[in-house]
Amino acid sequence: MTVRVLIAEDQALVRAGLKGIVGTAPDLQVVGEAATGAAAVELIPTTLPDVILMDIRMPGMDGLEATRLITASSAARVLVLTTFDLDEYVYAALRGGASGFLLKDTPPAELLAAIRVIAAGDALLGPSITRRLIDEFATLPQAPRPTLRLSAVTEREREVLLLVAEGMSNAEIARRLHIEPGTAKTHVAHLLTKLDARDRVQLVILAFRAGLVSAV
Repeated sequence: MTVRVLIAEDQALVRAGLKGIVGTAPDLQVVGEAATGAAAVELIPTTLPDVILMDIRMPGMDGLEATRLITASSAARVLVLTTFDLDEYVYAALRGGASGFLLKDTPPAELLAAIRVIAAGDALLGPSITRRLIDEFATLPQAPRPTLRLSAVTEREREVLLLVAEGMSNAEIARRLHIEPGTAKTHVAHLLTKLDARDRVQLVILAFRAGLVSAV
């Protein structure tokens, strides 16, 4: 299956570079390019991308607003491109529905791997970023705890959810719980379905809001 990629980046040279990198992978296809957030939003219905490489700082509608609109109205997943890993806008993008972020100086092979990860429904969040995301949410007004949703979660799935909230990958979860990676992946898939979560980012947020994890 070919992963359809939309590139939203206001700098033409960077946009061309990203297109060239994506074009080297036989399983990925660039289906559109946009220089503004508004243009990216407009392209969604006609290009039907699976993954959007989204710059944050663009003229007019920025990547934050574009991310919010796109994730609210389509199944496309957003991979935020940023210059700094502490960029304050990254957290706003994650809150807006982005599935992860990547530094613009990431090696090409890692960029291609990241696109595949996002397309598969996973999220790019390491432990440090996961913790900072939880800390960010700790400063926001508390939403009602989703106890009814969590009532459908098994004890094993709750264990997996806690490890997802620590930023662990499926392979790391498998090692921690002494299970097969495929089993860990299945547990995560069940959590996504039962908790009606878009990806691991939302699982982390739900775990925090349910009181399963806390900010430091």
